[in-house]
Amino acid sequence: MTVKLGMFTMPFHHPARDYATILEEDQEAIVLADRLGFSEAFVGVINLPLAMFDHLCRGRFIMGIGPGGLVSDLELFDVGQAELRPQMVLESIDMILKLWAQDPPYELEGRFWKIALTNNIWPEFKVGYVPRPYQQPHPPIALSLITPNSSSARTAGERGWIPISGQFFHRRYLRGHWEKYAEGCKAVGRRPDPDVWRVSRSVLVTETDAEAEDYLADPESGLSFYYRFFLHSFAHGRKALFMLKPDLEVPDEDVTVDTVKRALVIAGNPRRVLDQLVALREETGHFGTLLMGGHDWDKPELWRRSMELLATEVMPKFSQHAGATRA
Repeated sequence: MTVKLGMFTMPFHHPARDYATILEEDQEAIVLADRLGFSEAFVGVINLPLAMFDHLCRGRFIMGIGPGGLVSDLELFDVGQAELRPQMVLESIDMILKLWAQDPPYELEGRFWKIALTNNIWPEFKVGYVPRPYQQPHPPIALSLITPNSSSARTAGERGWIPISGQFFHRRYLRGHWEKYAEGCKAVGRRPDPDVWRVSRSVLVTETDAEAEDYLADPESGLSFYYRFFLHSFAHGRKALFMLKPDLEVPDEDVTVDTVKRALVIAGNPRRVLDQLVALREETGHFGTLLMGGHDWDKPELWRRSMELLATEVMPKFSQHAGATRA
């Protein structure tokens, strides 16, 4: 089997930039990805009228879920203890699926939420009916994975959901995601298929290595800002700086944005990027889709060209290599 190319974007941008402009750029990036033949695009925010969106895009919707980790969201919504969040996610998804599978009345009572609609139901006007999605019985569900040996990965395997490993941690933890996912599959008698696994990485493809190096060396670049945020987040919020370290023996005080950026970003000319992707796959094992991380288009032409080179120069060779080595 070959490897497909997709995209994952937070979206995450420098706060000094104009909000309307960055939204336009996010849209342009996704439209460009579609034109270049990317198989899918994930956006790290979600609105709850999911069924409506599934109809609007005529079934091209994949429902990505996760327990969340942004500290401001955790405070704003007061979701409680960290160990409860995965359980809350599972209960909420179970309730959504039940609502999509039946007509009213609805009487769903769980540990965290209670949904009841029994009186104000007008069938002739469809009042009281939760819209069902375009895809039946429901859109495919994808679960984001971050922590090493993630319990969410096992859950994805048990439930038949798509596992998505993020790009904001070191690649040494990717293999553990697959192993936990495979455990979950085997627990319910399902054969684990690595083609379903999505692996997201920050990728910058340039015409020359020097061009990539100039961008990586710029402390004010979009990638620098991106990994400055995660360095701060993992050091102060998650207390998990080890997730970013290029070497676990490196003292915390020696971990810098530059060392993190160079350890986590795949960058260079098409040949160099191809070599890095081949090495990544040899380390992690086969995965079905590479998700290119979406970043701030501080240099729009550079990022547009990166997407084009990745889609046309790198992925055909990478996919061919993957098919040959699996065979």
